[in-house]
Amino acid sequence: MSSILTNTSAMVALQTLKGINSGLNKVQSEISTGKTVATAKDNAAVWAISKVMESDVQGFDAIGDSLDLGSSTVSVARQASESVTSLLTNMKKTIISAQEQNVDRAKLQTEIESMTKQIKSVVGAAQYNGLNLVNGTSANTNVNGETGVNVLASLDRDSDGTVTASYIGVDAQNLSTEQGVTLTGTIGATLDGVNPSIGALALTASGGANDAITLTGLALQGGGTALASTDAAADPALNTGLIEGDTMRLRIGTVEGTYSVKAGDTEDAILAGLKNSLTSNGLDSSKFSLDIGTAGELTVTNLSNETSHGVEFTATRGAGALSGLETMNVTSDAGAAAALASVETMIQAATDASSAFGSVETRLETQSDFVSKMSDALTTGIGSMVDADMEEASARLQALQTQQQLGVQALSIANQAPQNIMSLFR
Repeated sequence: MSSILTNTSAMVALQTLKGINSGLNKVQSEISTGKTVATAKDNAAVWAISKVMESDVQGFDAIGDSLDLGSSTVSVARQASESVTSLLTNMKKTIISAQEQNVDRAKLQTEIESMTKQIKSVVGAAQYNGLNLVNGTSANTNVNGETGVNVLASLDRDSDGTVTASYIGVDAQNLSTEQGVTLTGTIGATLDGVNPSIGALALTASGGANDAITLTGLALQGGGTALASTDAAADPALNTGLIEGDTMRLRIGTVEGTYSVKAGDTEDAILAGLKNSLTSNGLDSSKFSLDIGTAGELTVTNLSNETSHGVEFTATRGAGALSGLETMNVTSDAGAAAALASVETMIQAATDASSAFGSVETRLETQSDFVSKMSDALTTGIGSMVDADMEEASARLQALQTQQQLGVQALSIANQAPQNIMSLFR
């Protein structure tokens, strides 16, 4: 049946042409934007996922900047520590020369003082963007529970969408020459019941009445364990108990052992630290024995036939690892011998600092490389979801343009159908 009111063919042709034009508009949009999903209207789920991932990429870019800043800061500290190690090694040569009695020790002392000034200059200048990790001014506690700083290292997204920040802790290394506040005589420690602040006690030859001395009575602000310096109960102004960061020194003869109190340390842990330090610094086990047989007590016994071995204990708060430089004096036999033991400890401290900074610098660089690759991987993933396949878009454009031309022709033919009815009335 033919009708001049309802042209079904034209309606079909028109709907087809609309569909073709819609597809053509979509392809042209893909070609102009380069994306198959440019707005939430195109694909709400994929668009939402891509936007979350894009925000993560921007976050990783910021993390990369943070890691670069942290790595540069640590690099400055490491180079300063290495320079200090080199200067102390040169100083050791001078101190070894001072062990001879027929040298001009006054000139050697002047040389040592000059190198000390240079070391202080290096430590003081080792800052990056105002942060110095080697001069003892760092006061914040990092994620390691130590004094230092945190470097933003990652953003971790859980399956429920919760985002948490991860940090790499950089421990500060105090290579200053600050003497710190002396705690000796106020923390309860005694050598054989005598307050060590009176000076060094002497060990007699093996078998004598005083061939052994016991260090005992360490007091901790936390009671059984040392408090963290950031603990609300820790009082740096209180001299009746040790807290994190306090430095213990035990000298036996010319060999000195040092230990820095850590949060959670017990008395035995501190004494064990002093014992290990003395052993590693060259205390002759054939001449001295170190025993922690009784809890909270370290007994030093002279196993040799030599007499007058001095034993001295000190405790300081806020002391730098190079504080011994301020009192180093090689103009006497005893001073030269003590300086040799002291410089060995300081070289070890500077070496440990260099090693610590080098290790964390490597970790920061590794994390920076990982973050960069992670950002690239996320960007690639986003592209695979939303980017247009330009080859496919080009092929579809050609096909749709052809369909559009045919659709227009079909609509034109359908529109002419009612006019053919006029021939029936001629």
